[in-house]
Amino acid sequence: MKILILCTGNSCRSQMAHGFLQSFNNSLEVHSAGTEPALRVNEKAVKVMAEAGIDISKHKPQLVDKFIKDSWDYVITVCDSAKETCPVFVGKVKNRLHMGFRDPSQLTGKEEFIWNEFRKTRDTIMKSFYNLFREKIKPQIADH
Repeated sequence: MKILILCTGNSCRSQMAHGFLQSFNNSLEVHSAGTEPALRVNEKAVKVMAEAGIDISKHKPQLVDKFIKDSWDYVITVCDSAKETCPVFVGKVKNRLHMGFRDPSQLTGKEEFIWNEFRKTRDTIMKSFYNLFREKIKPQIADH
């Protein structure tokens, strides 16, 4: 099963979702990409995922264009802010989903507040993607 997770910068939320989905079942082919990929994955995202036991330190933000010609079982967008334009994917897709999450990398304020928001976002992404995996993806894997 092939899954693509999209967002604008591909440096935080989409990378977290990618890490979690891959951890639920390593037979899934999971990729993430963005319309304006950052130079690297957000350091705080890498650290809070490590706290959850998932290593995304080797992930690299990628441009969505790389994946346009591929076929996908799921394409999932994770942008939430009105300031962002979540990418529209025009490739061959069986299931399109939008699961919006607040972008903690855009927050300002005290470090403790920002770290707590990264953890909240991580935990929300984990729960949402685990539910998606359990309710929709896993049964489809079992059918094959």
